[in-house]
Amino acid sequence: MTTRQPGKVVIVGTGATGYTAAKVLRAEGFAGSITLIGSEQEATYRRPTVSKELLLGTKSIDQVLLGAAIEGVDVRAGVTAVAVTDSAVQLDEGDPLPFDALLLATGSRARQLDLPGSAHVFTLRTVADVAPLYADIKRTGSLLVIGGGLIGCEAAAAARSLGAEVTVLEAASAPLNRIAPAAISQMYRDLHADNGITMHTDVSVTDLKKLPDGTLLATAQDGRSWSAGTVLVSVGSVANIELGADMGLETASGILVDAEMRTSAAGIYAAGDVAEVPNSVLGGTYRSEHWNGAADQATRAARSILGLDVGDLDVPWGWSTQHGVNLQFAGWTSADDEYVVVRGSIEDRRFTACALRGDALVGAIGVGYPKDIRQIRSLIARADPIDRNLLGEDWLDQPHAVVR
Repeated sequence: MTTRQPGKVVIVGTGATGYTAAKVLRAEGFAGSITLIGSEQEATYRRPTVSKELLLGTKSIDQVLLGAAIEGVDVRAGVTAVAVTDSAVQLDEGDPLPFDALLLATGSRARQLDLPGSAHVFTLRTVADVAPLYADIKRTGSLLVIGGGLIGCEAAAAARSLGAEVTVLEAASAPLNRIAPAAISQMYRDLHADNGITMHTDVSVTDLKKLPDGTLLATAQDGRSWSAGTVLVSVGSVANIELGADMGLETASGILVDAEMRTSAAGIYAAGDVAEVPNSVLGGTYRSEHWNGAADQATRAARSILGLDVGDLDVPWGWSTQHGVNLQFAGWTSADDEYVVVRGSIEDRRFTACALRGDALVGAIGVGYPKDIRQIRSLIARADPIDRNLLGEDWLDQPHAVVR
């Protein structure tokens, strides 16, 4: 792949995707201008810490910054891009910013509940959300989490460590339902119970109301209700596709891109949470809403802008830490997959489980064996059919499975 390199690159988004792309552009020798635009005031930080160390108060924002300032990059913090043409970005202040290449790294935002009383609840997405939520948890001593996904469960664990009484409400039949099968979901339900957190599943919240004493009452469709001094809504995210959609880019749940992170418009790229990328293993498209996907896609976008080879898309992976237990997952797991434990025991909370669809290895989930997850990512990328009769405790140690 060769192309004429641009003179001016504008990146909208100062999160991990935008920062990493700017860093890679410079590392690859790009000498043109780079402008990084972001509505957050803070320097780029490690967003996974928002629901963990930052909410717990064990680390400050300065301790979780992604890296130092990048030489020669014009950072416009606290500035919002409000419109894009095919050659310039319009900001909420100042003159339009012209570009030869544009990277949309606008990320995603917390999904809201369209319910009465929602004005009184918290969401948790950025560092700006942390201090108000922390203060309210400490003030009220009780937290109701609506949503039993990764962020909701991590925040619940953090709040419990802060001494709060915590209840989690999940609409699905089990927590972590998007990525984990019943046995692993039950392990996490037990883990939270062991740490004093009450969890209710199959809960469809239909009403939120602030009571005279200041507490909030959540009522489910079936009439059940729960109250707490603080309520956190954690029901997923929505990609910030508006800039791309308004200028006519092809979109679905995210901005559609090809394997080189190019959108449907020449000279415009997208990466990170906002991008919907091709699934080279299973077909179709997906959004990688995890830290590692953001870094990988940012690197690909930067190299693509410069006309360099980008290689194959990475198999996505992520992690979650709850009550000191670190879960790692890779690929495209779902609750409906067939899971085979190839090492350890789910009951012992130390295991590696492979996710299968037919004879296809589509993902893995594990606790305590991070090297296994790295190896299985390589096996997923190879897309070789799996003989389930070979799966067992020593499967990953056999020559047929080892990826050098």
